[in-house]
Parts: sequence; structure tokens; C-alpha cells
Amino acid sequence: MIRDTTIGAKLWSAAVWLLTGFFILNVAGLMATVVLSSLSTRWLQSWLPAGFTTKWYISAWNEFQLGNVLTVTFEIVFVVVLLSGLVGVPAAYALARRNFPGKKLVILLFLLPLLVPPMTIGIPLATVLYQVGLGGTFWGVVFANLVPSVPFVVVVMIPFIEQIDPKIEAAAHVFGANVFQLFRYVLVPMLLPGVLAALLLVLVRTIAMFELTFLTAGPTSQTLVVALYYSVFAAGVRAVQSIDAMAVIYTVTTLVWLLIALRFVNPTQIVGRAR
Repeated sequence: MIRDTTIGAKLWSAAVWLLTGFFILNVAGLMATVVLSSLSTRWLQSWLPAGFTTKWYISAWNEFQLGNVLTVTFEIVFVVVLLSGLVGVPAAYALARRNFPGKKLVILLFLLPLLVPPMTIGIPLATVLYQVGLGGTFWGVVFANLVPSVPFVVVVMIPFIEQIDPKIEAAAHVFGANVFQLFRYVLVPMLLPGVLAALLLVLVRTIAMFELTFLTAGPTSQTLVVALYYSVFAAGVRAVQSIDAMAVIYTVTTLVWLLIALRFVNPTQIVGRAR
């Protein structure tokens, strides 16, 4: 019986590793194809391109005005991350520390933007934003991205805050700490790892958010992912290599943001018990 169980476990482990390797191989092959295409002079009916060049990156940068697009993307991401933290963390703290009638209903309302497909809430949200004059503007895109980002911070931070013993805060009050001192010297150091981890996830989510940004962005408020979409489906004839070059730029930009953030944040902190 033990022998059969061991063989079954080994077969299961081998199957998991085989599927994982197959998935990684497909992703790596797809990425390699895009990179090769972005560097190719011509690639038709052959395993490798006829030649290599970097001119498509220069073409994509000039044609799609990627300098301006990247600047707008960085600004939107920064503002969304900042406002998500300023609004989401206090809301999460209040929900974690206070009991009141309808608390479960409030938490459910925070969950809805994360459960409902972005396009479902994006269309009526974009309609309202255009009616009040924010549609197609920088702040319209920021507000649209805050709709799922703030609840995301709240949902991530509530269990992290609940792990902190309220007696620590009570002890600080006993020793004479006022509200500001409690926040500065007790709550900030204990909540900072969870806050940074939550904001890292918001950063990645905002960079990749297409639907809400697409519905509310204008010509001067497009993020990189929306500009990439327009480069593929907008009117006109464009070289495939130029579009692939833009896709590579988008991927590299996202990875750079992520690597920089991971230098300061460990996402596993949100599941680690606070001490």
C-alpha cells in the first residue's frame, strides 16, 4: 500500500512539473517570437528572420509618441498608487478595528469592483465621467483606476491589520501617546510592510489595467497599454515589427517597475504574521 502511494505521488509530481515546464516553454517561445520579430528586417516562411535591425524601436518611439505616453503612464500610476494608499489604508483600519451594523455589507460593497468584470462597471462609469467633464482627461483616468484600486488595498490590508494585537495600541495610550504619536511611532512601522506590499500590487494592476483606462482616456491621457491597443487596431497600415517593438517596450517597462518595487517590498509580507 505504501509502495503504491509513493508511486502515485511521484507520478503526480512528474505530471505537475511536466505541465509547468510546458507552460513556461510556451510563454518563453511566445516572448522570444515577439522579440525576434521586433528586431527582424523580414521574417516570412523561415525559422529565423532574414536579418536584424533596431530601426523598428526608433520607428515605434516616434510614430506612437512613446515619450509622452510613458510620461503620462508614470504620472497616472504614481497618483493612483498614492491616492489608493491614502484612502484605502484608513478605510481598512476602520473596518478592521470597528464593529458596526452593516459592516459585512460595506465589505461586500468594497469587494464588488474586484468581482465584477471591468467592462461591466467601466461603461456606466465612463458615461458619468464624460457627463461631468472628466472623461478623456488625466483625472478621469485616475478616478476610473481608483474604483478597483482602493477596494483592492482595503481587502488586502484588513487581514493584515487584524493580525496586530489591539493591546499594543492600548498600551501606547496608557503611556501617554496621543493620536499622532500612536500613528507615527506604533502603527506606521507595523503597517508599513503590508501597505507597501498592497501598493506594489496596485502598481502592477494599474499598469496593466486596459478596460477602464481605454473607456476614459483621451488623446493626451493614454497609458502605454492603451497606446499599444491603438497601434494594433487603429486605422492605417503599420509594420508588424513596429507593433512588436512597442509590445517589447511595454513588457520591459512593466518589468522595470516591478523589479524596482521588489527591491523595497516583499509581497509575502501581506501573509506573514505582523510582529
